[in-house]
Amino acid sequence: MSERKREWRFYVDDMIGFAEKVQAYTAGLDQAAFIASGLNYDATLRNLELIGEAATHIPEAVRAAYPDIPWRMLVATRNRLIHGYLGIDDDTVWSIVRDEVPPLLEKLRALRQAANGDHS
Repeated sequence: MSERKREWRFYVDDMIGFAEKVQAYTAGLDQAAFIASGLNYDATLRNLELIGEAATHIPEAVRAAYPDIPWRMLVATRNRLIHGYLGIDDDTVWSIVRDEVPPLLEKLRALRQAANGDHS
């Protein structure tokens, strides 16, 4: 039984959705409230992991064509979170949420538009 390979554009859509969830789960929170939030914190970490997991499915040619998207950092962040049983640095997570996710979302949306041939 052969499994059909999923189109890479769908992974970009997934990444956009996960980044939007990160923003939704952290909206209106400061760092202290985010860390204390429990469900929001855990859900945010999971979606950051999923962004990195989806990034592993983007072909190298696409990554090379869009070097402004920090592909290697996304995957490395996923690996650090997945294997974070040694402790996750809350300052780093908050910095990613506030400083990295918003511009990443813009870049992913631009990539999606370009991939779909929509230059509006």
